[in-house]
Amino acid sequence: MTTEVTNNVTDTALIFEGGGMRGSFSSGVLVTLLEAGIHADWVGGISAGTSCLANYVSRDPARAERSFVDFAAEPEFGDWRTWLQGKGMFNAEWIYEQTALPHQAMPFDFDAFSANPARLALGAYRCEDGEMVYWGRDDVAELPALMKRVRASSTMPLLMPLTTIDGVDYCDGALGPTGGFAHDAAKEAGFERFLVVMTRERGYRKRTSRLSSAYRSLFRRYPAVARGILERPANYNRSLDDLLDLEREGRAFLIFPDEMPIKNSERDLTRLRGVFDAGRRQAMRQLPQIRDFLGLN
Repeated sequence: MTTEVTNNVTDTALIFEGGGMRGSFSSGVLVTLLEAGIHADWVGGISAGTSCLANYVSRDPARAERSFVDFAAEPEFGDWRTWLQGKGMFNAEWIYEQTALPHQAMPFDFDAFSANPARLALGAYRCEDGEMVYWGRDDVAELPALMKRVRASSTMPLLMPLTTIDGVDYCDGALGPTGGFAHDAAKEAGFERFLVVMTRERGYRKRTSRLSSAYRSLFRRYPAVARGILERPANYNRSLDDLLDLEREGRAFLIFPDEMPIKNSERDLTRLRGVFDAGRRQAMRQLPQIRDFLGLN
């Protein structure tokens, strides 16, 4: 007999920030949340945060760990060779779509994902007009549809080819108006309380880019992408201020990494393992506060 899957956090949205391979920290946190039996009924993610969302909802700590640590050693993961082949510095189709299939490098438990009743918001940026699109349960009824959207949300312009869904090109949701946080979707869903897993230290702020002409030239076909890149620092910093205000009001619990020694393109397994382990340790240390915020004590 199949055991019914239930969730015990119903009044607080769980949100995973993006950040490329800095998601190794988020994965450490989410493994601790799963081990502690903390199951949110609404989960949002953008960019690398959508990979964390998928692994969290399917309740697969082993895959969560592998996704942002050991997986980087796979020969098909991506480099200049795959970039020159048009597959991207991160071999996106292979990473997100092919390896999730049964009997592949990192199979995804879609049955477990589907059995979890949690509501979802996976955010991506529509290249033609710069609109933010959030996909929910109805959009990811099959494994290929889910992984195509995880890929779309995570598609970093220039480093990866754009992801096409139903004839429309999408890229990294971090280019949207929130700069990479899905709290706008959570608010739209009616939530007033937020548990947010961050991938930058407290006090971090994004700096304005000085390459405006270069971006506009590189994205002549999609000027909205250039605009999204150029506006991202202001959008990110504004969203961060909003989240900090919510934290001061007692309506948000923000899990900032104590330190973040890697970049979003990190490939060194030792460094990735170190960041993952740091996320585990920090979440375990903060677990009493997290449970108290969620009303689970």
